[in-house]
Amino acid sequence: MAHLGRLLVPLAALVLLLWAVPGAHGRRSNVRVLTDENWTSLLEGEWMIEFYAPWCPACQNLQPEWESFAEWGEDLEVKVAKVDVTEQTGLSGRFIITALPSIYHCKDGEFRRYLGPRTKKDFINFISEKEWKSVEPVSSWFGPSSVLMTTMSALFQLSVYIRTSHSYFVHDLGLPAWGSYLVFAFATVLSGLLLGLFMIFVADCLCPSKRRKPQQHSTKKPPEFSQPLKKVEEEQEADDEDVSEEETGNKEGANKDTPQSGVRQRCVGPSLATDKS
Repeated sequence: MAHLGRLLVPLAALVLLLWAVPGAHGRRSNVRVLTDENWTSLLEGEWMIEFYAPWCPACQNLQPEWESFAEWGEDLEVKVAKVDVTEQTGLSGRFIITALPSIYHCKDGEFRRYLGPRTKKDFINFISEKEWKSVEPVSSWFGPSSVLMTTMSALFQLSVYIRTSHSYFVHDLGLPAWGSYLVFAFATVLSGLLLGLFMIFVADCLCPSKRRKPQQHSTKKPPEFSQPLKKVEEEQEADDEDVSEEETGNKEGANKDTPQSGVRQRCVGPSLATDKS
């Protein structure tokens, strides 16, 4: 019994020691985990987000500082989060993560890249002193909620899906590598045809083609040529009237000349007879 009591004393001391060590009993982390499904919560409030990868040494060195900074989140009224780019490829595409670790600050949907020192004190000063106001925000064209970045996120997810499918075809189904590439080529051509048909259908619905009506040959003259033609016709009519007047005048003159000539002949006739006599 005395031997048992001697064993219990060291065990109790060991339990108390382990309980007193910070984090030894599985302390709950204050760092929130963001995914492709819940990332829209960033658009409200103030956030600090870290993009990391489990295999990255720099990310591993940053984790203690990031965890300590998250403990001040409630006092600073800022939410501290992290994103694993190896699992959340869509988010890495939305933010175009090219270096690890990458840290972003978000305030009511406005994003800024954090490029300062990576210590707990510097993070706290960045929020408490509002140093983020001196950093130029990301353009709305390249914001994570823009159409461009949404498309980029979809492309990143598609690349991961293609890589996973290729691994499934080669390793699980036993297809050769060229067989997997042939499947992807056929799928690409088929999707292109379907997309083309869809675009034609949409274009036909938005801008329907108009049927051409047969042209009717009208006998009417164009309005722009009607006035000159009228003038020409009027001039021709005037010339015809002048010609007709001249002709009538000549005829009257001829009629007038014929009786005088007859009178002259009659007058001349007897005189010639008297001369002859």
